[in-house]
Amino acid sequence: MKRILAFIKDHALPTAMITGALAHEWVSRLSFLTPFLIFAMLLITFCKISWRDIRFHPAHLWLLLIQLAGSAGLYLLLRPLDETIAQGALLCMLAPTATAAAVITGMLGGSVGFLTAYLLFCNIAVAIAAPVYFSFIGVHEELSFLQSVWYICRQVFPLLIFPLFIAVALRKYVPKVHKALLSLPRLTFYLWTVALVIVMGITVNFMLEQARSNLKTGIGLSVASLTLCCAQFWIGRRIGRQYGDPVSSGQGLGQKNTILALWMAQTYLNPLISLAPATYIIWQNIINACQLWRRNRRTPAKK
Repeated sequence: MKRILAFIKDHALPTAMITGALAHEWVSRLSFLTPFLIFAMLLITFCKISWRDIRFHPAHLWLLLIQLAGSAGLYLLLRPLDETIAQGALLCMLAPTATAAAVITGMLGGSVGFLTAYLLFCNIAVAIAAPVYFSFIGVHEELSFLQSVWYICRQVFPLLIFPLFIAVALRKYVPKVHKALLSLPRLTFYLWTVALVIVMGITVNFMLEQARSNLKTGIGLSVASLTLCCAQFWIGRRIGRQYGDPVSSGQGLGQKNTILALWMAQTYLNPLISLAPATYIIWQNIINACQLWRRNRRTPAKK
C-alpha cells in the first residue's frame, strides 16, 4: 500500500492532467468546485503558518514589485500586439505563489519561513491588485470602473483573504479544529490533485471547442507562458542571490498557483487565456523536477 501511495504521489501531476484530459466532458461539469478547493488549500496552508516566523524581508519587496508592476507593464507592452496574449502574460506574472512552493523550497534547501511569509504577503497583494487590474482590462464593460472593481473584489478578495482570517480564528478560539487540520499534512496535496483534474478537464474541453480556430493565439500563449516561467525563476534566483538564498526567492516568484490563475482566466477573462496558466503548469513542474534532480545528484541520500 505504501508503494502504491508513493507511486501516486510521485506521478500525481501527469496522472491528474491525463485524467482531466480524458474525462474532460465529465470533470468539466465540476467547475463549480474549484473556488471551494482553492479556499480549502489556502486555509490549511495558513493554519500551518507559525506567526512568530512571519517577518518581512527586503527580498519580499523586490519580488512583489516585479510581480505587480511587472505584470502591469508587460500587459501594456504586449497589448498593442495582441490583447489575448497580453492578458495571458499578465496572469502568468500576477498569479500568487503556489501553496506547494514551500514544500519544494524545503526539498531544495531553501528557507521555508521566508517562502511562507512571502506566500502570505503575495496573496494579500494579489487580492488587492487583481480586481483593479481586471477592471482596467475591461472585463465587465457594462459597469463603471468602481463598479467593476467592487464586482471582482467581492469574489476574489474573500477567496484569498478569508482563509487567513479563519485560520487565525481557529488557532485562537477553536484549537481542536486547528489541530485536526494540522494532523492531515497530505490533505492539501490531495485537494490540489483533484483541483488539477477539474481545471485540466475545463481547459481541454474549451480547447476542443475553440482552439482549432485560434491555433496561432494558443501557440502564442504557450510560448509566452514558457518564456515568463523561465524568466521569473531566473529573476527570482538573481534577487535571492543578493541575500544569500536564491532558492527561496526563485520559488517565490516562479512557482505559481496555477489552479487559481486558471479559475481567474475562466471567470474574468477570455477563457482562451486559460491556455497560458495551463501550460505554465507543465513548464514550472519541469523546472522543479530538474532542480530536484540536480539537488539529489549533488547531495545523495545517506545509506
